[in-house]
Amino acid sequence: MDKRLLRNFDYTLLFSALAIVAFGCIMIYSAAKGGEIGRAYVERQLAAALIGAILAIVVASVDTGIVHRISGRLYGFSLLVLIILLFTGDTSKGAQRWIGYGAFRIQPSEFVKVILIVALAVFVVQRLEKIRTPQVFVLSFLYMLAPILLIFKQPDLGTSLALFAIWLFMMFVMGTNLKNVLMFLAICAVSVVVVFHVHGVLKDYQKNRLISFVDPAADPQGSGYHVRQSRIAIGSGQFVGKGYLQGTQSKLRFIPEQHTDFIFTVVGEELGFVGSAVLVGLYLILIMRGMYIMSVTEDALARAIAAGILGMFVFHILINVGMTLGIMPVTGVPLPMFSYGGSSLVANLVAIGLLEGISMRRHRIVF
Repeated sequence: MDKRLLRNFDYTLLFSALAIVAFGCIMIYSAAKGGEIGRAYVERQLAAALIGAILAIVVASVDTGIVHRISGRLYGFSLLVLIILLFTGDTSKGAQRWIGYGAFRIQPSEFVKVILIVALAVFVVQRLEKIRTPQVFVLSFLYMLAPILLIFKQPDLGTSLALFAIWLFMMFVMGTNLKNVLMFLAICAVSVVVVFHVHGVLKDYQKNRLISFVDPAADPQGSGYHVRQSRIAIGSGQFVGKGYLQGTQSKLRFIPEQHTDFIFTVVGEELGFVGSAVLVGLYLILIMRGMYIMSVTEDALARAIAAGILGMFVFHILINVGMTLGIMPVTGVPLPMFSYGGSSLVANLVAIGLLEGISMRRHRIVF
């Protein structure tokens, strides 16, 4: 890497990401009830962070011109991995999302999200002159539809919706006609109603989650249990919380998946509004730096990639925090770089590496 590129290195973005990872490790330890179990979780999370940091450095050193040349192969590789996963992936809790053995397992769809951001960015930039036309809008949707359906088949509704959000945000940022977006959202609204009533498309637990989102009291001991207990825990934390390692709801295991999807609940209960505001503030800094990088880069491809990464982070943050508060449906979406999960952490740090690479080369037009 040319040392002159370091002049535009975004240290604020880096430090906000590292602070989120560190904060996450602290809360993972508490969510796992501390002791040897909590230490083991944190050690695995730190190992993933180290791998992610190394890959982020590698990715940041790669010029976008190389990305442009290999985008087709990246897209094909993503589809191949997702197809193989449907036949050979490990099944856990009714979902076939993992590859590996024992404690060493990876979730390919987390990495596929980042790869598809790059591939879609190239696809869109190649058609930038006609970006406002309905034809390009539809083509870009079809380009993303195959991986979305393959991930939905696992089943993984959260990641499928994340890819939808990434695609829509990228198209909006790159200049598609607003009418295209509004028309698509209208079609989605109608499709959701239709799909909900078609047998076999959504799993029963997915339908129950949507019902509980509309009416949490419909099944308080079943599909509405997560949200109900989460809101009780966050509310009990009040302004300053019950104290680190002192959360009763989390320690007594009233909160399912509290070290992964519902870890924000632990923050709210133990550190209260103050701790939650600190975490949200760190995410706000990260998003603002990402928006700045996206806005100042002179390369259309780099801007499209930055838009996809921002769309991914914003979607995950809003959905995860929202579902713990009961204002979003439960979709199994982790909190970026904060929830426990090696694949998610590594993939998100790679995304940070991409943003840093864009920041360092923001004043150079590649194409």
